[in-house]
Amino acid sequence: MKNRSSRMNPRVSIVLPFRNEERFLEDSLKTILEQSIGEWELHAIDDHSTDRSASILRDAAAADRRIKLASNPGRGLVAALQHGFARARAPLVARMDADDLMTPDRLEVQTRALAEYPETALVASRVRIFPRNLLGTGYREYERWQNAIITPEQIGFEIFHESPFTHPTVMFRREMFNAIGGYRDGAFPEDYELWLRIYAQGLEMRKCEEVLLHWRERPDRTSRIDPRYSREAFDLLRARHLARDPRITGSRPLVIWGAGRRTRQRARHFLELSPPIESWIDVDPRKIGREAGGIPVHAPEWLASRKPRPFVLVYVRNYGARELIAPRLASMGYEPIQDWIPVG
Repeated sequence: MKNRSSRMNPRVSIVLPFRNEERFLEDSLKTILEQSIGEWELHAIDDHSTDRSASILRDAAAADRRIKLASNPGRGLVAALQHGFARARAPLVARMDADDLMTPDRLEVQTRALAEYPETALVASRVRIFPRNLLGTGYREYERWQNAIITPEQIGFEIFHESPFTHPTVMFRREMFNAIGGYRDGAFPEDYELWLRIYAQGLEMRKCEEVLLHWRERPDRTSRIDPRYSREAFDLLRARHLARDPRITGSRPLVIWGAGRRTRQRARHFLELSPPIESWIDVDPRKIGREAGGIPVHAPEWLASRKPRPFVLVYVRNYGARELIAPRLASMGYEPIQDWIPVG
């Protein structure tokens, strides 16, 4: 591996936290070294590894001065990320994980996109999950959903449904990242919390249409085993941000589509924080005309005659249900984002 000078001004700083990733680290590093642009620096932050991971990075740094190895002064992913971003020198900062693979043009495509859209604060990309034989129906659907969300408008529509970005695909403007306060540590997914904060500030986010990252599926992935990524943690975080959204805090009445027990359970955090809702909407004739938690349940057609027009939160998660709900709302004149959004 040819030794490169560290005197050049990097166009992109890559932040890669790692802990005990010796199985995958060399393959991941190879895809960084093969990038089509060479003006990058890599800040690899060792989160107290006990395997050969740090040794692999130490050897790589000795061979290529663009690679910088540092130890996490704290513990855990958020502390490692914060340390990596503090060390970054470039105006753009890309996230990367030690078990994933970049396509050779990832940095080039994303830097070009941020140059083309100067108002954009963050750009991500489409992904391909691998190895394919480990993908169940749920993850295949998640990949399809992720890769369908490209434009700032689509991201704004979907952001309260689920995290719209795969974290290691993201490239930030460092100035924006620092101004907004960077990552926060807490009992919540640190990436989704950041996306929601950026959205609340009215900053634009988008995706490149290309697949620029191969995202590794594995049973010990942090998002599977860390309670910060539990469904409960996502529900509470989402509710806190949604309850502060101007569409919620304004004067419009609120309704929730979905009156079933599971929907009400998922919406409970939001109901504790938000103004009272006016109605539940449901298609089940056994529920229509009754009350749930003291709130009346109406059929969808009630929305057509209701004045002023309420803002609708579609909490239904059943597979294919949203594809049926969207045209019904459209037929009554309800516009996405302006009049209704899906909620995860």
